[in-house]
Amino acid sequence: MSIITIERKVLEKNEAIAAANRKKFKERNIFTMNLVSSPGSGKTSLVERTIAKSKSKIKIAVIEGDVQTDLDAKRVEAFNVPVVQIITSGACHLEANLVRDAFEKFSDNDTELLIIENVGNLVCPATYDLGEDIKVVIASTTEGDDKPLKYPAMFRNSSALIINKIDLLPYVNCSIEQLKRNALAINPSLKIFQTSCTTDEGIDKWIEWLESIVKSR
Repeated sequence: MSIITIERKVLEKNEAIAAANRKKFKERNIFTMNLVSSPGSGKTSLVERTIAKSKSKIKIAVIEGDVQTDLDAKRVEAFNVPVVQIITSGACHLEANLVRDAFEKFSDNDTELLIIENVGNLVCPATYDLGEDIKVVIASTTEGDDKPLKYPAMFRNSSALIINKIDLLPYVNCSIEQLKRNALAINPSLKIFQTSCTTDEGIDKWIEWLESIVKSR
């Protein structure tokens, strides 16, 4: 019983800070996306492709979350957009207070799209609200087609699913149609995109959708 109580208090505190984050983002007219996935699915590559194609039309800032190293932040920084690295030193997810503190480090107040690249994990980030407008989950073909069934909370709490690394389909044991069925069985409202950050296949459709919801904000 005490463990449950402690966990509830932690989540309640996080939700209060997340609500304050959301209010701040809304007041500044910033659309916020929480990008989630397991490690190695291609989150940073998708962020790079998104910035490359959209930064001339949308002002983008990025918060990078990793257990260790600032390697991903350095990759993003090469695109000349504001980026702040959060190193969790072992924690398997970002929390709302970390996002709040990272956001305060941005000197540029005219951001239109804030991308939060969460720590690679399909469990904990599903529970922790950061104050984002949407969660977007990436599932790569290299992971197989059963991830929505194994980690339903993540797919249930996401607004969009990106099926990445479709260029590797001939070499992996993954059925795109089965992956879609599994995901939609968990969340029938999911918007689904199929992409390859290597060949750029499907990237334009993803960008078109993202830009449209950012601009409609």
